[in-house]
Amino acid sequence: MSTETAAVSAASVSTHILDTSVGRPAVGVAVQLAARGGRTADWQALGGSATDADGRCKDLPALPEDTTQVRLDFAVEPYFEKKQADAQQDAPANRDSGPVVFFPEVAITFAVQPGEHYHVPLLLNPFGYSVYRGS
Repeated sequence: MSTETAAVSAASVSTHILDTSVGRPAVGVAVQLAARGGRTADWQALGGSATDADGRCKDLPALPEDTTQVRLDFAVEPYFEKKQADAQQDAPANRDSGPVVFFPEVAITFAVQPGEHYHVPLLLNPFGYSVYRGS
C-alpha cells in the first residue's frame, strides 16, 4: 500500500477587462500580478502581461504554492488616454478639459485556496469599475 500523498497544486489566476462605456474588450491594458503567503507577509511581484484583442491576459505568471492572497494591478489610465486621443483625432471639436479617467489604476486583492482557479473580470468605464469572481 502506498503512503504517497498527492501534491496539491497552487492556485491559478486569469482575468479579462470589458470597457462597459463602449461594450468592448479593453485592449492593451497592463496588468501586474503579485502574491503573498498570508495577510501580514510582504507582497511578491510575479510579473505581468497586457490584455489582448479580446481583453484577456492569457499569460499571467504562475502563483507560488504557498500563496493565500493575490493582487492584480490594472494600469487603466494609459488605456483611457489613448482612447481619448483617438476620439479627439476623429472629432477635435469635442475636446474636454476634464480628467481622462477618475481611477487611474485599479488594484484588486483577493484570497485564494490551493488547487483552485480564479478568473477575476474587471468591468471598466472612465468613472467606475466592478469586479467579480468569474468562471
